[in-house]
Amino acid sequence: MINQNINMTYLIDNDIISIPNEPIEVSGNRLNRIIKRVMDIIGGFLGTLLLIPLTFGIYIANLIVNDKGPIFYAQKRIGKDGKIFTIYKYRSMVVNADKKLNKYLRENEEAREEYRQYKKLKEDPRITKVGKFLRKTSLDEFPQFINVLKGEMSLVGPRPYLRREKKDMGENYKTIISVKPGITGYWQVNGRSEKDFQERTGMDVDYIRDQNLWFDIKIIIKTALKIFKKEGAI
Repeated sequence: MINQNINMTYLIDNDIISIPNEPIEVSGNRLNRIIKRVMDIIGGFLGTLLLIPLTFGIYIANLIVNDKGPIFYAQKRIGKDGKIFTIYKYRSMVVNADKKLNKYLRENEEAREEYRQYKKLKEDPRITKVGKFLRKTSLDEFPQFINVLKGEMSLVGPRPYLRREKKDMGENYKTIISVKPGITGYWQVNGRSEKDFQERTGMDVDYIRDQNLWFDIKIIIKTALKIFKKEGAI
C-alpha cells in the first residue's frame, strides 16, 4: 500500500523536516520491508568492520586506566514480537553495575525518583573513565551492528527495551514489539535527554505508525550529525 497524497512533516531537534509525497510507502509494504532489510545488511556489515580497529583502541584505553574488565557487554532485551535477544555493546560501566545501581538508589532518594521517571541517571556513578568517552561519542553502541547483521535489530527503530521495562511500557508495548528495535530512532534524535520514559515510548509508537524509508534516511543522517558533533549517546 502506497500513500501518494500526504506530505509528512516532522520536528527533529527544532528542525522542520518535510518528506515529499512521492513515493511514501507505509510500513506494511513488502517492498519497503525488503529495501529496509537490504539497508540493514549493508549498514550492519560496514559497522561490524569498524569494530576491529575500535575494539583494539578501546582495549588499549582500558589498559591505560587500569580497567581490567571485559571490553564487551551483553544484555537481554525485548525484540520483535516480544522475543528476547542478546544485545551487544562496548562496556561503559563498572563490573557488577546493576548491584551498584541498586545500592545507590536505595541510599539516594532523589536519584531513585529520577530513575523511576527516566529509567536512567544524568550523573551515573557506574560509568567508567573510558565509558564516559564512549557514551559521549556513541561508540558504545557500535557492537549493535552485529545485532543488525543477525536480523535481530534494524538501523532505525524503537529503542530495544529492557525486560523489566515491559510493565512500564503499558499499552504501547504491543505496538513497539511489532517491529525490530533500532540502533537509533525518532526519539533519540529529538530531544533525547529531555524526554521521560513515557514520552519516549509514545514517540516510538509515533515512529512505527508513520515510518517509511525516507524518514529512516532522515533519522540516520540526523544521527550521524549528532555523533559528529558529540552530542551524546544515540
